[in-house]
Amino acid sequence: MSSAFDSAAIRTRSEVAITVALEVGREAARFRRDSNPGTLAVENKGLQDFVTIADRRAEQALRNGLISRFPDDTFMGEESGGRSGGAGTWVVDPIDGTTNYIRGFRHWAVSIAFVAGGKVEIGVVYDASEDKVFHAVRGGGAFKDGIPVHAAATADPAHALVILGHSRKTSFDDHLALSKRLHERGMDYRRTGAAAIDLVRVAEGAADLYYERHLNAWDMLAGALIAKEAGAMVAMPDVDRMLAQGGPVVAHAPGLAGEFAFILDIEGLTPAG
Repeated sequence: MSSAFDSAAIRTRSEVAITVALEVGREAARFRRDSNPGTLAVENKGLQDFVTIADRRAEQALRNGLISRFPDDTFMGEESGGRSGGAGTWVVDPIDGTTNYIRGFRHWAVSIAFVAGGKVEIGVVYDASEDKVFHAVRGGGAFKDGIPVHAAATADPAHALVILGHSRKTSFDDHLALSKRLHERGMDYRRTGAAAIDLVRVAEGAADLYYERHLNAWDMLAGALIAKEAGAMVAMPDVDRMLAQGGPVVAHAPGLAGEFAFILDIEGLTPAG
């Protein structure tokens, strides 16, 4: 535990984050359900990179819900920015999977991480597809609506299901080559377009690998902690680097460590069980 916070302080923040994630997620889902696509006020941030009025409303609601309770904490959001600092920082993505959200494809999430002392202490992910909240506190296991979840026990690659993300900041040819290699080992694969959701799928054992070469911190810190606390092997750069510039993440079922070791070699990463 970070020396800045005792277990009670972390537990209190976790409970608040779960409540806020559920409220904000349900409101975003209601807003999408009740809105015509033209009222979402979609703006382009880049090629296939969008922001909507719902993202901005959700991020403001997250900020209000968290900072009103913990005014000494700092806040970093995908849409409004901010920097880590002070004793602890909330790192949030109000709608991870905005393209899915816009199109009515319900694989999107609200992602909330709390970082202190260079470690992710809390991870909370609202899963819109099931209207459920995943959460973890460092060292305390992973849960889905309060019920423990665990990474899969898969050991045979011919039984594996993997999820591969792809950013336009990285090589599509490399992505295809990796897909081909995993396919040749007998694995089936998916791409869903929401890193937080993909990571909790590994946490609950629905998928055996999630890998993406470049993500921003708000996309993956919460889901990575949840996957790790569920028993998955998780590898990524240190938290300070992720906060500053983003980077890769690998999360996989422990029984397939040998199959996925080459991915860690590609990225120069060391797994943390």
